[in-house]
Amino acid sequence: MLWIVITGAVVGVVATVVAFAFVYRDAHRLDISRPLLWAVLTAGPIALGTGLFVFTDAPMTGVLLTANTGTVLYGFEREVTTERGETRTPRTRPKE
Repeated sequence: MLWIVITGAVVGVVATVVAFAFVYRDAHRLDISRPLLWAVLTAGPIALGTGLFVFTDAPMTGVLLTANTGTVLYGFEREVTTERGETRTPRTRPKE
């Protein structure tokens, strides 16, 4: 049982570092404002989810939702930043 916790901790630390590096590089490449902030906001919840998994008896669904929060927020920001500029209103239909 201890090996599961140790493996989870190592995977969590590696995932945190990889997510931080990827998001920082991607945000900098796409010229998203404050790439360091987005890297921290993405990697922070992953580290928090890892901590919940290793040090508490939190339900796995809560751990997964916590760990994915930053990635989802960055995905929304990335989509808004890279969209083409088509203005959409509730009365317009998407182009087919």
